[in-house]
Amino acid sequence: MRFEDVLVSPETSVRDVLRRVDAARTQMAMVVDSYGRLLGTATDGDIRRGLLAGEELDSPISGSMHLNPVTVPQSATESEVIALLRAMALRHAPVVDPIGRVVGLKTLDELLQARQRDNPVVLMAGGLGSRLGELTRHRPKPMLSIGGRPILEHILLRLIDQGFHDFWIAVNYKAEVIEAHFGDGSTFGCRIQYLREEKRLGTAGALSLLPLRNDLPVMVTNGDLLTNADFGSLLDHHDRVAAEATMAVRPHEIQVPYGVIEADEDRFVTVREKPVFQHIIAAGIYVLSPTAVAMIPRDAFFDMPDVFRNLVEEGRPASVYRMADYWIDIGHPPDLERAAREFDSSAAIHGSPR
Repeated sequence: MRFEDVLVSPETSVRDVLRRVDAARTQMAMVVDSYGRLLGTATDGDIRRGLLAGEELDSPISGSMHLNPVTVPQSATESEVIALLRAMALRHAPVVDPIGRVVGLKTLDELLQARQRDNPVVLMAGGLGSRLGELTRHRPKPMLSIGGRPILEHILLRLIDQGFHDFWIAVNYKAEVIEAHFGDGSTFGCRIQYLREEKRLGTAGALSLLPLRNDLPVMVTNGDLLTNADFGSLLDHHDRVAAEATMAVRPHEIQVPYGVIEADEDRFVTVREKPVFQHIIAAGIYVLSPTAVAMIPRDAFFDMPDVFRNLVEEGRPASVYRMADYWIDIGHPPDLERAAREFDSSAAIHGSPR
């Protein structure tokens, strides 16, 4: 599809616009002036509303076009365009340069198809979830339901939406519950295989069971997170900085509920009332290059922080990726209750309903 095929002038008839849109299969035409600057857009819906309001097939499209369309700046990355279209519940948007001239048309379907990611994704779902008490007596924590779906399914669907299709699920506690629900992934349009931990292997040890490919980094995420993170942007960052391992991090504030005193031995200096300290914390999402995966000992307990410590000690590059997306770690019953409230009230997890 060439975006030029659906550039029309304000005087173009509704009939001709329909012909162009049908031929290009874009569901939208872009109305421009003689300099190519965007004046408006005309979708099937805009034209239908115009006809119902009295416009005719031979009327100029200017009477039916939408005057304030959402546009994409020419400088936007593909990940940013995908995020914008999802947030606005749109299938397509014109791309404009700094002076408003149309230089392209982005469609969500094409972007998602073009951004297919062949990187293997490991979903860590073997934990006991003991802090959730009775809730995890008969099912593993990643299978607790939010909005009618297991937490792990929310994670899987978001990754699939972003072009990932090759999944491994690390299982241990109540593994049969997870395997019965997800199977081989065909129901979800992806491939799912399993890393079966015969004993507790920590937060990274299960990766030693992964058949190692020497060409692609591995995406790793905990199976008890709800987030609208852009996993593709994390992967792009990892590649851009040439790291062997990248850890997604996010800000976390801690407020001291008392006045904090500064003193010089026995001399009072000042007091800070209930100060707030900000730290960055691990978000439970990682990218590991094959060289980093290879350093994890086979079938032994090994935590993800050990991977990063060892890399730093050996002088090998490790990076952090700062994320500001919606994120919640389901560790305690109040976290589960909060996630359910936020999902019901704002669909914060997917950004827009599936």
